[in-house]
Amino acid sequence: MPQHLGHRRRFYIGIDCGVNTGIAKWDKEMKRLTLVKSTTILQAIAEVKDAWEHDRGTVFVRVEDARLRKWIPRQKTESSERGRREGAGSVKRDAIIWEEFLTSENIPHEFVAPKNNKTKMTAEYFKKISGWMGSTNSHARDAAALVIGL
Repeated sequence: MPQHLGHRRRFYIGIDCGVNTGIAKWDKEMKRLTLVKSTTILQAIAEVKDAWEHDRGTVFVRVEDARLRKWIPRQKTESSERGRREGAGSVKRDAIIWEEFLTSENIPHEFVAPKNNKTKMTAEYFKKISGWMGSTNSHARDAAALVIGL
């Protein structure tokens, strides 16, 4: 059995890296999401740290890691292609920051390849499968997809 599926884990936090960092928290005991939002990387780190300090030993973090992506589709224009490369580099750097933070704080975690996460759900579909009625954006939904149902 993977470490994160152990009986001691109650809270699962999903992180979708990017300029708009998606963060979601799944309560395994209550079988529901308690947080789904998009914020800055610094605010998301603070939220994970607070959760770890408050619920030490029962938190597990899953981070979507662009470094594990094997392929990124090319863009049609040079300016779009440049933006794609810069964005990919930024998201990879965010994954490094998350790895450094989670390791230094000894917070249990795993990195997930983008292909292993159900991403780009519509808001309607997300509400249907998650029960979350609050407003979301694609980053918040992608973060939630990492933890729903664990």
